[in-house]
Amino acid sequence: MIGDGLIRQFEKPDEIREFPFGRFEIVRLAGAAFGRATYQPGWKWSLHNAPIVGTALCHAPHIGVAISGHGVVQYQDGTKIDLLPGTVFHITDQPHDSWVEGDAPYVSIHLLK
Repeated sequence: MIGDGLIRQFEKPDEIREFPFGRFEIVRLAGAAFGRATYQPGWKWSLHNAPIVGTALCHAPHIGVAISGHGVVQYQDGTKIDLLPGTVFHITDQPHDSWVEGDAPYVSIHLLK
């Protein structure tokens, strides 16, 4: 924390979750929590996170903004969403997979509940 705790940095997160090809840093501030997701090229939820979570697809909702790279979300019904820099998104709790498209890391900021 800096000063009276009103400024935080992802470089000094409260919590870090690491998994193959990815990292999720959590910062808590003023009763809110924010996450920075960084996924490397080749990361795919169904390959790298499913074995850890125990479900074939992700069921968690996500609200955030894409910062860099190219992420893709695909719902079980086949609906696909491209997450490009500047995209503000709400991914629902309907089963979905996600992955990094291309050769650059995908980074996004998430509002956590």
